[in-house]
Amino acid sequence: MTTAPSSRPRASLGRVLDDLGATLLDLVHGDPDAGHDIGGVVIHDPVDAPVLPPHALVLGVGLDDPDHVAGLLADLGRQGASGLVLRAPVRLTDRLRDAADTSGVALLALSRGAPWAHLAAMLRSLLAEGDVGVAEPESLGGLPSGDLFAVANAIASLLDAPITIEDRSSRVLAFSGRQDEADPSRVETILGRQVPERYARILSDRGVFRELHRSDRPIFIEPAESEEAFSMPRVAVAVRAGDEVLGSIWAAVPGPLSEERTDALRESAKLVALHLLRVRAGADVQRRLRADLLSSALEGGAGAREALERLGLAGQSLMVLAVAVSKADADDDPAASTDGAAAAHERQRLSDAFAMHLSAVHPRSAAALVGDVTYGLVPMPGGMEDGEERAVRIAHDFLDRVGERMRPVVGIGPVAQDLAGLVHARASTDRAVRVLRGGRGGRRVARLADIQVEALMLELRDLATARGDRPTGPLARLIDYDQAHRSFLVETLRAWLDAFGDVAAAADALYVHPNTFRYRLRRVSEVGEIDLTDPEARFVAMLQLRVLAARSGGDPV
Repeated sequence: MTTAPSSRPRASLGRVLDDLGATLLDLVHGDPDAGHDIGGVVIHDPVDAPVLPPHALVLGVGLDDPDHVAGLLADLGRQGASGLVLRAPVRLTDRLRDAADTSGVALLALSRGAPWAHLAAMLRSLLAEGDVGVAEPESLGGLPSGDLFAVANAIASLLDAPITIEDRSSRVLAFSGRQDEADPSRVETILGRQVPERYARILSDRGVFRELHRSDRPIFIEPAESEEAFSMPRVAVAVRAGDEVLGSIWAAVPGPLSEERTDALRESAKLVALHLLRVRAGADVQRRLRADLLSSALEGGAGAREALERLGLAGQSLMVLAVAVSKADADDDPAASTDGAAAAHERQRLSDAFAMHLSAVHPRSAAALVGDVTYGLVPMPGGMEDGEERAVRIAHDFLDRVGERMRPVVGIGPVAQDLAGLVHARASTDRAVRVLRGGRGGRRVARLADIQVEALMLELRDLATARGDRPTGPLARLIDYDQAHRSFLVETLRAWLDAFGDVAAAADALYVHPNTFRYRLRRVSEVGEIDLTDPEARFVAMLQLRVLAARSGGDPV
C-alpha cells in the first residue's frame, strides 16, 4: 500500500520539530531529516544506562556540561540514536558541534519552563510508541486517523490562527504551529500541557465553560481586564459525540470570526470528534490486544511463541512481575473494595502506570491487565545474573511512586529463559501475589522464595476445603467445648504455640494474667486430651490450626 504524497512521516525528527517546534523544542545542531523514523523515547540515566531502541530520541534530563554531553553523543551515536534533547539554553561549543556531526545525533533544546514529563507524554502520543500489530493507518477527513496534531494544523490553516485541542479537563491534547503569534498565556498553556489554574478559574467565573458545554456553536471570548488573564481574544467550540462532550477547540484570534470561518470551525469540531473517538477506540483495542498477547505468552501453548514475537520479546530472557490490589486493605476500606466500574477503572489506571514505569526501565517491556492482575515482562540485558534482585528494585521504585492509594502489591517470578520458564515464572508470580494480597503486614513486594511456606499453607487450605476436611482429634474437642461453653481454649492453644511455649509472651498477646493463662492451658490439655510435651502432637495441632481452623473458631478456612 503506497502512502499519499500529502501524508506526513509517522515518527521522524522533522515531524517532531514541525509539531512541537517553536513552543517546546528547537533544533540546536544537526539534520533532523537525515535519520530514520524514531523508534522510541528514552530518558537518560547516568547511573543505570537504559537500553535504547533503534533510532531512539533521548531526553538528557539534568545534563548541561558540554564535555559530558559530547561524550554522551559519541556513545549515543554508537547505539544508533536519532537525537538528544537538552534543557535550553544549550552552550554549543566547538567540541559539542564536532561530536554531534561525528555521531550523527541531532541536538535539540527543550524550552525553559516546560516539564520533562509533559515533553515525554507529548512525544509518546505523537510517535504512537508501543503500538502492537497496528496496520496501515486509516484516513478520517483526509488526515491520518487519530493524528490530532495534523488535525490541529489543518484547522489552523482554515482559521488562520493558532489552535489547541483540549480535553474536558483543559489538558492540551495537541496544538498547531504558530503558537508564538498568540499571547503569553497560550505559550504557558502549551509548555505546561494544561490550561493554568488561574486562567481556568477566570473562564469558569465568567461562565465560559458553562456556555461552551451548552452550545453547539463557537463562542467568542473577549480578553478579561485582569492582568492575570489572557490578552488576546479566543474562539472556542465544544467537541461532541452525541450528548457527550469530548473536549474543545480553542483558537487565539485578533477578533470575531467571519461567518465562513465560524462554520468551518463548527464542522472541524465534528472531524475532531471522530479522531478523538478513534483514539479512544484505538487505545481500547490496543489494550485488549496487548492483554491477549501477554496472556497467550504466559500460558504457553502453541500461540505463545508468536505472541512473544508480536510483543517484540522473542528469544530474550525475561523478568516477570505482577501487580495487584491488596485484598486485606480493600477489606479494611469498603469503598476500595467495591467491585464495580470505579474499581475496574482504578485497576486500569494502576495498570497503565505500571506499563509506563516499565517502559522507562526498558523500551521493549510489555505490561497488561489480565483479569484483576497486571503482568509485566521486562527483557534482561545479556549476561545479567541478578534478574530477581533487579525486579525487586523495579517493584519498590514503582510502589514508591504510586504511593499508598489502593495499596498495590508486586509479586516477582524467577527469570524466564524460554517458554517453559515463562510459564513457570508466571505460576510462581501468581503464588507470590496471592500471599501478598491476603496478608495484613507491611510487606508489599515478594519473590516466591520469600514466601514459599505461606504459599504452601494456602495451597493446603485449598486442598482441605476442596475435600471438605474438618478438624479432628484434640482440636475438634477444643472447638466443640468453646462453642458449648463460650470459652477460649482454641485461642489459648494458638497463642501458646505461636509464642513457642513462652507463657508470659502468650498471656501478654491475649491480654490476660499469666496465672489465668496457665489455668487455661491446663484445661486445653484436659479437654483436648493432648500431651503438650509431645512434639508430634504440637506439630499436628499447629498444622490443623493453620490449615483447617479459622481464627474466629472452628469454621473451615
